[in-house]
Amino acid sequence: MSLLRRFSPQVQLFTKRSFKSLKFPGESLNEITSPSLIHGIHVFHCPDVVGIVAKLAECIASRGGNILSADVFVPEKKNVFYSRSEFVFDPAKWTRIQMDEDFLKLSKMFDAMRSVVRVPSLDPKYKIAVLASNQDHCLVDLLHVWQDGKLPVQITAIIRGPNTHVMRFLERHRIPYHFLPTTIEDKREEEILNLVRDTDFLVLARYMQVLSGNFLSSYGKDIINIHHGLLPSFKGGNPSKQAFDYGVKLIGATTHFVTEELDTGPIIEQMVFVPMLGDAFNLYYN
Repeated sequence: MSLLRRFSPQVQLFTKRSFKSLKFPGESLNEITSPSLIHGIHVFHCPDVVGIVAKLAECIASRGGNILSADVFVPEKKNVFYSRSEFVFDPAKWTRIQMDEDFLKLSKMFDAMRSVVRVPSLDPKYKIAVLASNQDHCLVDLLHVWQDGKLPVQITAIIRGPNTHVMRFLERHRIPYHFLPTTIEDKREEEILNLVRDTDFLVLARYMQVLSGNFLSSYGKDIINIHHGLLPSFKGGNPSKQAFDYGVKLIGATTHFVTEELDTGPIIEQMVFVPMLGDAFNLYYN
């Protein structure tokens, strides 16, 4: 199966297979979920071979689980397979320990580079730190989603530039705040590393510094960036203005993993929308 999607003359996504949030016919979370069923998530990364999706589905179904959605991505000419599956299951029939054993067998079967299973209602919350710069909108949106209970993580620290009104929110929720103004010459990476060593991953919410290769290797865990534009085009600062000047009629945002090269890491998720007149005005003049 081949899929080519074009967002603009400059924005192109090429995949061999890409099922975006595939919902299975007749199934919805409200229809399937009962008081005895709980929610699980499985992320898989392995060499691409025939039969991976079938085995993943068989693993879940054989224990009475039911898949709600599945994202599958195989990059062109790279021979690697990525998937993210959401499912419901009865913990009385499929214990958490047995689940780990079952997915471990799959991991060994396909020589997986990564296999992660999460049950948010049972597993400890991931510890994260958020790095931000002057503008607050990405950070504020993330904090509001967290406050509403839609982001099941423990925020251990906010590390950002100039002090703003966000501090009141952080104080109210007892989230540690660290004021570390940075420059191109002094990114204060050693200080940041000391603050985040106990986290499971980092989130860059419009953080306007490029992290060095030394920082990435020293931290050694995932770092996710929220980029306010559609990658792979319009990288770096002010991507919305870049898109506007190019004549692109669709704007959006991208979350991706951070690598040494600016805005080139694997894409996790993208959102696209058509700007209204007021949005276009703000893109150009602000």
